[in-house]
Amino acid sequence: MLEIDTFDNVRGGNTVYKALSHPLAAARLNDLVADLRAAGPVAVYDPERIFVPLRALAPDFPVAAIYVHDTLALGETRAGFIARPLSDLPASTAKTLLIAVFDADRLAARIGGLVAPGMTIQTLDSVRLPETLLTNPRRYLDPLNFATNFVFFRDDDAMATRLTTANYWHGYGARAVRLWCRLFDDTGEVLATFNHAVPDQPGSISIASGDVRRAHNLGPFTGQLFIHAIGVAGHDVVKYALDTYATDGGGSLSCTHDANAWPAERYAGLPAPRADERVVLWLQNSHAVPIPAGAISLDRMGAEAPVMLNAMIPPFATLAIDVATLLPDTHWPDQIELRAGRHVVRPRYEVTRHGRTRIAHVNVERADLRPDPGLKTLSPLLGRGFLLPFPILNRAEFTTIALPTPMAQTQTTMPIRLDVFAPDGSPIAQRTYGALPRNHALAIDLDDLLSPDALPDGGHGELVYDFSAGGEADGWLHGLFRYERRDGAHAAETSFGAHIFNTIMTWKGEPQSYAGPPPGLSTRLFLDLGTATVPSFCVLVYPASAPWHQMSQTMILLHDSSGDMVAELSLAIACSGSATVKPWLMFDPADLARAAGGYVIIRDATCRLFGYHGKRCGPALAFDHMFGF
Repeated sequence: MLEIDTFDNVRGGNTVYKALSHPLAAARLNDLVADLRAAGPVAVYDPERIFVPLRALAPDFPVAAIYVHDTLALGETRAGFIARPLSDLPASTAKTLLIAVFDADRLAARIGGLVAPGMTIQTLDSVRLPETLLTNPRRYLDPLNFATNFVFFRDDDAMATRLTTANYWHGYGARAVRLWCRLFDDTGEVLATFNHAVPDQPGSISIASGDVRRAHNLGPFTGQLFIHAIGVAGHDVVKYALDTYATDGGGSLSCTHDANAWPAERYAGLPAPRADERVVLWLQNSHAVPIPAGAISLDRMGAEAPVMLNAMIPPFATLAIDVATLLPDTHWPDQIELRAGRHVVRPRYEVTRHGRTRIAHVNVERADLRPDPGLKTLSPLLGRGFLLPFPILNRAEFTTIALPTPMAQTQTTMPIRLDVFAPDGSPIAQRTYGALPRNHALAIDLDDLLSPDALPDGGHGELVYDFSAGGEADGWLHGLFRYERRDGAHAAETSFGAHIFNTIMTWKGEPQSYAGPPPGLSTRLFLDLGTATVPSFCVLVYPASAPWHQMSQTMILLHDSSGDMVAELSLAIACSGSATVKPWLMFDPADLARAAGGYVIIRDATCRLFGYHGKRCGPALAFDHMFGF
């Protein structure tokens, strides 16, 4: 396990981690480590608890002792060393003192009298990023200085990728935003480093693998693109949608959400293959230190018999793992748990069937949650409580399959019920599935619940908690949702988790708000426009834990590539209902021509909608949940 603290659901992201792991900082850290090795055993002053992640990401320098000034921290073990009193520093025989903080000048001056004559002082300021890459040079550990993310990036003569997003920081007052990008190949070697211009307005951002390949005269590659946004405001994470599509006429098409910038201990929601499928997990090292052989393993969910990956993954390298090589007896609808040891950000997996591929992502399996008895006695003012909404696509063309997925290490049961609604919000069906065990293999085919003539144009389902058969819950209910063409030509899948939706009453941060305290009762979602040949669409669900406004007041706002609004349409969605939005059929052709390369914003000030975005190209379907800002 890599001893790093990356993200906490209460405190948010750890900026120190990003400051140490940024590829440019990591290169400078290597230089610092070389100097420290040459100096012999080093005394370390660790006033801000940075030594542990520093040691994890830079393990190769000798340490004589670590010192702290906090008397309550004396005797603590930090990365294998006992914390000693700073007042003992004058007795150290080390030739070098490392003050393990950024912006260290004041601290260095304060303890100057404790430093022995001839002892050299080093600080983490030597690994700072250049000021040209900082949004706020005055405060180095400002989270906005590290608005970063990784992207699965590929252009291998068969498949290509394209990232799309918008300059959403502009809406928070940011100006002159730009992207610093570094592309790594599958071995972790740097293929290209470049800046990507961003419109100084809320315009579209698009980075296509083919464009990067041509601009830098590259051969075929599969690797990862590191993106750092500079000059931002409002958000310290780079959010994006990623299309993966065939360039060899193969007809494959996928779209996925961003990678989530924080490596986690475990991930879940990885489906085992069917007999006619191959499932490949793309492991991409997020750090400048190798992942040791045996540090990553796969386990059949609930089996507690992990199988180690006996391969080392070099810094920033990419490794494709056929899951069947490690778990040959695991088959759909079994689920696979990835024990990643905080070495990788949220990985993609790729399913190949009948010559076509589809890509989706796993999700973070939380280590901090425990069963919450309060979920069994939620106030009736919260209605049905936590809901996990998912679309039911056109049933004449697609099957819809729901696979409940454990998503916390302590989840031993999943007490669930499925409620199904028509687009007009009418309840259609309901079925209780009891308290599913962690190792369950229940894939819910909606065809088994609905009559053949029910919901011909689709609708939506909601997984909810149901304790009638016992079980425990923690508010982190997740599921994987698979959509397969009935002729077998293509499929897509997505996954997400439950929230309390659209109640004025709150419970422990729910209904979740992205821009202030709960309740979150508004919507702003991003939809890449696509093209006339590969048009985008989205399914909007209006989930309601308790009765809310009878109809939504949703606006569909068409923007051009500069971010200027071209046209708008209104849409009313019934409470507990849903609607499919197809911009290429809804807007005037002249407006669509003006908006080429642009995007659509779904806006509603009256309710929280949950959205799934997709694209179509012939029989191919791409589908994943939407993001907002």
